Amino acid sequence: MKASIVLLPGDGIGPEITQQARRVLEKVGEVFGHEFTFSSHLIGGIAIDETGNPLPDETVAACRSADAILLGAVGGPKWDDPSAKTRPEAGLLKIRKELGLFANLRPIKLFAELVDASPLKREIIEGTDILFLRELTGGIYFGESGRSGSGADETATQAMVYSVGEVERIVRLAAKAAQGRDNRLTSVDKANVLEPSRLWRQVAARVMAEEFPDVQYDVVLVDAMAMHLINRPADFDVVVTGNMFGDILTDEASMLPGSLGMLPSASLGSDGPGLYEPIHGSAPDIAGKSIANPLATILAAAMLLRHSLSAETEAVAIETAVGKVLAAGLRTADIARGSEAIGTEAMGDAVVQRISK
Repeated sequence: MKASIVLLPGDGIGPEITQQARRVLEKVGEVFGHEFTFSSHLIGGIAIDETGNPLPDETVAACRSADAILLGAVGGPKWDDPSAKTRPEAGLLKIRKELGLFANLRPIKLFAELVDASPLKREIIEGTDILFLRELTGGIYFGESGRSGSGADETATQAMVYSVGEVERIVRLAAKAAQGRDNRLTSVDKANVLEPSRLWRQVAARVMAEEFPDVQYDVVLVDAMAMHLINRPADFDVVVTGNMFGDILTDEASMLPGSLGMLPSASLGSDGPGLYEPIHGSAPDIAGKSIANPLATILAAAMLLRHSLSAETEAVAIETAVGKVLAAGLRTADIARGSEAIGTEAMGDAVVQRISK
């Protein structure tokens, strides 16, 4: 196999963790006889600093021509001024829109070796294996916004908008994912108070009844789902929801395995390259200290192999190597829980050494 991979290291710890994922992919190429070529491009705060644009045209062009994209993280206090003309996160939203990446896949899977790293009791967390599908290019994040008035009368608005087509395509993808797992799908909305959620619920019910009658389907309100993730997370298989709800719920769910540093994600479209990234942020407070956990980004590289390059065996090789590292007791600071911690590069070294056929 020959494949071109665009790296978007971004800000904060992004360059550190992306470098470790690249090393793992290079090792996979060596072991399995593949040729991966890499090119790095700007996105986020560093792109603003160097070009004035959080997503330069050159970056978009490189991503369009790649086979897959691996992203680090964007943002940080340096660019947090609410009155700024643009922000790093605008680059992330735009690349999703430019590439038509409408589905964000976030697996929340518990490694047996990290059960005790979770803030929840073992009897609650054991058996947790949820795949979230978050709609990524619609909803309130992309709705029309504006401000009017001044002083105490100033108001701000942002519209939540969903179309039938947007709901249909994400629900279909989620249902197909459920068929390949435990055949259970949960749709999360706020249909009791929001009109877009009422449309979402109606469309999802029709798609499931007409196209996926074999899939066990249920609906949960978003506030109830937030509660269920804490008291019975192992009861869920595949969960599909809108952009904002998915953003919040998956960050909550990320703590179930004990650390944001363990969870990857994939953003996929109908065609073209997928974008893969850890779900955590840029963590500027630890940037440059070589203590960040690279495992989420390394696991994102496994998702890249699986979903963009159809390399399932190679993806499993990475996931198996991560499991072996954890079984050996190696931990970065975020998952050490009082035991000795190793650094970013040392964790990368440990995974690379365990990649095998």
